[in-house]
Amino acid sequence: MRDGLTLSIDVFHADGQPSLLFAHGFGQTRGAWGGTAQALAEAGYRCVTFDARGHGESGRVAGGAYHMEQFVEDLTALARMQPEPPVLVGASMGGLLGLVVAGEFDPQAFRALVLVDITPRWESAGVERILAFMKAHPDGFADYAEAAEQIAQYLPQRRERKSEEQLKPLLREGPDGRLRWHWDPALLDGVVSESERYQPRLFSAAAKLHIPLLLLSGGRSDVVSHATVNEFLQLVPHARHVELPQATHMLAGDANDAFTREIARFVRDLESTGVRHNVGAA
Repeated sequence: MRDGLTLSIDVFHADGQPSLLFAHGFGQTRGAWGGTAQALAEAGYRCVTFDARGHGESGRVAGGAYHMEQFVEDLTALARMQPEPPVLVGASMGGLLGLVVAGEFDPQAFRALVLVDITPRWESAGVERILAFMKAHPDGFADYAEAAEQIAQYLPQRRERKSEEQLKPLLREGPDGRLRWHWDPALLDGVVSESERYQPRLFSAAAKLHIPLLLLSGGRSDVVSHATVNEFLQLVPHARHVELPQATHMLAGDANDAFTREIARFVRDLESTGVRHNVGAA
């Protein structure tokens, strides 16, 4: 990236078309997209996943000085690296960054946009629940079994408990032998503290969108609601909305098959209508 920080990236089916770029949510990694990216690559699409700065295997900002503008610049740079403007699939934080890039920073960056359970206005209670979990274990976990138990309590809708192999990319062993989350704790002070003041900017960016857009929401989500979805659809009337009834905020994990089918359907429709380039937004 421009400041020298390195991002960890996976490319599935490098020669496929069209290109899809996946941007994960706050506190997640590129692994959240593994099943979907692999399935869509097998269908012939080029899929690119990455760990955002401060997450997973990507670099951390020296001194912990994280700001949303850094993430916007990273996403813009990744989009420009693709062989053609990609379809951005952005979950939560990744979707909000996509709104800023497409509506304000570079209207030509993406061919289309898929927002995954996020709108410019979100339900505070749901976000607070997520942040409470992220802040709940500052001293980490004694072993993978303890981490799996805490995740199971946080995500009771998941039938299968995470295995040690599934948890390894999500945890790092510290000098004290305890396991801590993969993300930089400094993110909580930087990005999170800025989020509320970004809402007017997000509404302004969304109102300028002219590219094809799909909003996927979870019927059991506590981050978006019927009210926030309807507000967004009034702001962006050309957007398509699909609700996955049994999914929470974690759509890709709760209903991956249905989630992947909806993205594939949306991309096929783009292909059938011949939408190849963005319509510029002022």
